[in-house]
Amino acid sequence: MTALHYWSILELSTALQMKKISAVEVAEHMLARIAEIDTKYHSYISVMSDRALARAKAADEEISLGKERGILHGIPLAAKDLFDTQDAPTTAGMQIFKDFVPASDSTVVERLYEAGAYLLGKTNLTEGAHAKQHRAFALPINPWNDSYWVGASSHGSGVATAAGLAFGSLATDTGGSIRFPSACASITGIKPTWGRVSRHGAFPLAHSLDHVGPFTRSVEDAAIMLSVIAGGDDKDATTLTAPVPDYLAATRRGVEGLRVGIDPKYAFDANDVEVVTAVEAASVVLEAAGAKIREVSFPVVREAILAWRDICGAEAASFHKPTYPLMAERYDTGLSELIEHGIRTSGIKLGQAWVTRLEFRGLVAAALKDVDVMLIPTLDTPVPTLAEVESFGIGDDVLVKMTKYTIPFNMTGNPTLVMPGGFSKEGKPISIQLVGKHEAEETLFAAGHAFQRATDWHLRRPIP
Repeated sequence: MTALHYWSILELSTALQMKKISAVEVAEHMLARIAEIDTKYHSYISVMSDRALARAKAADEEISLGKERGILHGIPLAAKDLFDTQDAPTTAGMQIFKDFVPASDSTVVERLYEAGAYLLGKTNLTEGAHAKQHRAFALPINPWNDSYWVGASSHGSGVATAAGLAFGSLATDTGGSIRFPSACASITGIKPTWGRVSRHGAFPLAHSLDHVGPFTRSVEDAAIMLSVIAGGDDKDATTLTAPVPDYLAATRRGVEGLRVGIDPKYAFDANDVEVVTAVEAASVVLEAAGAKIREVSFPVVREAILAWRDICGAEAASFHKPTYPLMAERYDTGLSELIEHGIRTSGIKLGQAWVTRLEFRGLVAAALKDVDVMLIPTLDTPVPTLAEVESFGIGDDVLVKMTKYTIPFNMTGNPTLVMPGGFSKEGKPISIQLVGKHEAEETLFAAGHAFQRATDWHLRRPIP
């Protein structure tokens, strides 16, 4: 029988509603597991034990009285430590905010609480949600192998979800920070359409590039979490006002007649052969389920990625102006280098970057016009080792190579769904990614669930 900490959200919800197990029992089990093994994996920055137990007790009382809040009622989750929580510090992975406790909760945390879920704690992240870990915080360890990369910047949330230390986690993605940790930890992650989820109370890296979404271990569970946190928010004027579909129901649609696009040059050229094989195998699975595979022509991504760096740097510099350079000595090199790049970026160059972004967005829309989703890798290799990542160095070519399947969709705002796609001969996770049209997350969920119904990659666990 599957260990409790690896049950799906749906399985646990059913057991709670049928009173086969109590929310308090689940909370105690999860907190004990965190205490036992997270000293090794460092997925959490802070654990909210007392508050978690209190909310679990309240969930049990409501369930016993027949007050149902939905599938997440009594489910323990985690949140990347850049979402404001009034009952725990919100560090954003920065030493200067190590003891900062907000006055109110972020919108997404509020929505989880309203749905009856609760947080076990706040998860580790890179400094300011950029690329590197601040020296004041321990680097999370990949539960598949401690020599593997964990991705950035939502790596703590990814590790917690993969290692059975939470049933799902909140994360953000500015250039790949939902998708990289998903790939590295072999879990499922959804980066929704930009604006689909409120960013109110979420510490930004770059306002126009930041996306909020969940990590889970299956497409069904991702659909459940996104259904709760998505939707317009008066506190965030950039949120979409379109109604939120029933994403869980969308997973049941099937893919008969669904048009799946593949650009062989974009998806396969210069990629590791095992990644190419995994993507090809995924296309065969989807075709067998009823989808139609179509060839598409995706635009060249290099200039869009370099424009991303200018936009991200300028927006980061703008946000950090109250504390940088005033407190520059308390920043580490990763974030400070991005901010310095933003400070150096002229208005003319930033304007050029935005023109590149808008033109690229139009080209992507045209490329996806005649398909429903596009199938691509998440990384061009199986998960790299920490040593390999360090050896890549810096520079334009490295940035383009690492992010050619992530940054383009922060620039356009398209939703993407990342799933386990297999393992290399060495046992390294391989990840696949589905890209959808704006506000079409339900199509991604339909295709993703069809893939997971026919495969078992998402059912494999790194540790007991």
